[in-house]
Amino acid sequence: MRRRLHLDAVAAAAPLLLLLHLLLPLAAAATAAAPPPPSPPNVTAAMSKGGCKAFADLIAASPDAASTYASAVAGGITVFCPTDDAVRAFLPKYKNLTADGKAELLLFHAVPVYYSKGSLKSNNGVMNTLATDGAAKNYNFTVQNEGEAVTIKTAASATVARVKYTVVDSDPVAIFAVDEVIEPVELFKPAPAPTPAPSPAPAAADAPKGSSSKPAHHPAPVVADAPGPAATDSSPPADQKKEAKKSAAAAPPSRVVRWLAAAFAVVAVASTLG
Repeated sequence: MRRRLHLDAVAAAAPLLLLLHLLLPLAAAATAAAPPPPSPPNVTAAMSKGGCKAFADLIAASPDAASTYASAVAGGITVFCPTDDAVRAFLPKYKNLTADGKAELLLFHAVPVYYSKGSLKSNNGVMNTLATDGAAKNYNFTVQNEGEAVTIKTAASATVARVKYTVVDSDPVAIFAVDEVIEPVELFKPAPAPTPAPSPAPAAADAPKGSSSKPAHHPAPVVADAPGPAATDSSPPADQKKEAKKSAAAAPPSRVVRWLAAAFAVVAVASTLG
């Protein structure tokens, strides 16, 4: 009786054993064919290919910065890498920093959160960085949007760093190239406040219509020549006076004329009597 029950149990399990025999190879094949999960990208290599080689080389030369970048990738990271031209212009300042200061500056250019370009535009405000260490070291900057442009500003610089283009944007890593090295106020003096523009001078009272602020120019009065003495009929011109004098000199005096006339009359009478 027991033997019969055993045979019945084996017969009942046979289909199940056959099914397992068929499925095990298929499961093994599926497991072998499944690709392994992609490894996080090499951040410094991506920066080197995307126009930020000088910045990537500085990270590679700083053990603290290199290890922090490598460990932060798995949890998500957004890097603002300065272009090669921006790094070359900044090198004199960079060389004056201590080893710790250099590492902190390099970590200051990354945020421990993945932000796509679209989400970056909707997250204006203050952001912590890989260099932030509680309240002791703030190391944060302000992200602002100006139209389509994304800018980064700190109190240590009067200029802003602008995002020029996207190097990598694939979760969990985003890398954006910026045109300036971002300076933390913890390492550099605050930028001087801009000088306020002088207040405009108070406007003069409106002048009446048609008037001018310049003094009116009046032409000097024209003074006419004073009239000479009025001429009279009894005062002939100088030429007439000269002619009259000549005539008077040529003519005999009136008395002589009368004397001659009387003499002729006497002669005439005498002739008649004789």
